[in-house]
Amino acid sequence: MTRVPVITVDGPSGAGKGTISQLLAERLGWHLLDSGALYRVTGQACLIEGVGWDDHAAVAEVARYLDVSFTAAASGEVLVAYKGVDVSAAMRTEEGGRGASTVAAIPAVREALLARQRDFMQPPGLVADGRDMGTVVFPDAPLKFFLTASAEERAERRYKQLIAKGESVSLPRLLADIQERDARDSNRAIAPLVPAEDAIVIDSSATPINEVFERVMLEVKKRGLI
Repeated sequence: MTRVPVITVDGPSGAGKGTISQLLAERLGWHLLDSGALYRVTGQACLIEGVGWDDHAAVAEVARYLDVSFTAAASGEVLVAYKGVDVSAAMRTEEGGRGASTVAAIPAVREALLARQRDFMQPPGLVADGRDMGTVVFPDAPLKFFLTASAEERAERRYKQLIAKGESVSLPRLLADIQERDARDSNRAIAPLVPAEDAIVIDSSATPINEVFERVMLEVKKRGLI
């Protein structure tokens, strides 16, 4: 599994793993897997198809035959389509996040998406962003990171992002949603959100993202991956 090098970046929502993963993939010229997008699309597809997130068998069926495509826009943003229809904006809402976390707790859904995630492992290498990349999907990856930050800091970051987009949001509600999602992700029976035993854990609560990236790149160079 490690003939193609893989770097995993796991952690809770808002810890900075998406930004770090994108910067890392760009610097190395490697492929990027945003595994959370697959779960978000699955949750969004269920809404489109009228499938309740609590109907585990039906949700797993949606995941098994998920008609999803990813394309890079000129802005650098990754556009996501379900059955040819752009669902990028809808799946990145707070509801999209709740849907992703909810369907990700279903074992049959995780099984259905496992092979699809591993298919992203192509030369020259892969940066895998998610919650169980280092523990389940790519357990033999030569370098693993786990980014974390306090729930309060992550809520504040999300609040600023949404306010900048002109959305009306409640900081206490965002914090409650993050805490609820953390509990669901960490306590699920299958692939809970925990650092891999050999992961390098980085707390980004009080650390600028450029400093986090510098530390990550230092480890990449130490392992001879660049």
